[in-house]
Amino acid sequence: MGKAKHYIAVTVLVILATLFLRFFILGPIYRLPNAASAQAVPIDIMFSAHFWLISFLFALIMVIMLYSVFVFRRKQGDDEMGPYIHGNTGLEVAWTIIPTMIVIGFGVWGAVVLNELTAPNPQEMTIRVWGQQWAWLFEYPEQEGITTPELVLPVNQPVVLEMESRDVLHSFWIPEFRVKQDLLPGRKTYLRITPTEVGDYKVRCAEICGLQHSVMLADVRVVDQSEFVAWVDERTAAPAYADLTPVERGEIWYTEFGCNACHSLDDTVQVGPSWQGIYNRQVELEDGSTVTVDDAYIRESIINPNHQIVAGFLPNLMPQDFETRMADKEAEIQSTQGTDIDIIDDIIAFMQTLE
Repeated sequence: MGKAKHYIAVTVLVILATLFLRFFILGPIYRLPNAASAQAVPIDIMFSAHFWLISFLFALIMVIMLYSVFVFRRKQGDDEMGPYIHGNTGLEVAWTIIPTMIVIGFGVWGAVVLNELTAPNPQEMTIRVWGQQWAWLFEYPEQEGITTPELVLPVNQPVVLEMESRDVLHSFWIPEFRVKQDLLPGRKTYLRITPTEVGDYKVRCAEICGLQHSVMLADVRVVDQSEFVAWVDERTAAPAYADLTPVERGEIWYTEFGCNACHSLDDTVQVGPSWQGIYNRQVELEDGSTVTVDDAYIRESIINPNHQIVAGFLPNLMPQDFETRMADKEAEIQSTQGTDIDIIDDIIAFMQTLE
């Protein structure tokens, strides 16, 4: 058979090595979570194509090298010089043109997939996403402006997320949906998803954004259409703010303004002091003085958070725009419900209950 037996042997070994690498090495190491969105399908196909190509190229190089080392090694007693080979022009042209065409092909393929994933859908539903250190907030303008710290999505419904950061860079990522998008302060970004699997998931921040980055999570629920309608009805039928007590409203503001990202309710120390039992307590400040955590101190700490820092905690972590944001929310409630409220007073009332 001459040279043919070597070509056959190398071909078989390359095929076997490719299969082994793809299914027993790269597969287990880079196993992806279950796909749960329409966008995941083309992305997973591209992942699989990359893994097959990586496996094949690695097998091709290693098999030829190792086969040559073991099969064509110098025999004992053979002292003759091997033939001098200057090069092979055809081989050099081939290994330049073929990889170039493969790279260009993957580039064109990726551009086509990206255009498909970002193309607007006339049936899509808009949800506004706010990111801040270290919490997520979701607003549903098409469902009477429902605002919630969890993301609830109807299955098979195209959704466009209109996103913005209130402080630093964040990145919205649900691994099962595959796609992710950065959130920028002062600029809107967009992400389109169509969830296809009912279930519970997590939003993660994929951009290092400060001390509590690892816990910047939010619950995601994908539900069927009837359950989503029931959820919307339940949220829109909630009592008006005027019908709630200050304590009940304060508990709402605790999550809506992201206070829960830094202040626990169970005495756990996070980026900021725990709220449990802190009302009317004497605390030491950064400059060594002490102050009573009363109404005046709480209000000042929200409006001017860097003025009196509790000892052991860092300045410049709490958002500086709470006064404006809370005033905007109070004006919105006054215009839509005719109710005058003071959000800071509500928060203080809630804190007073945390003994």
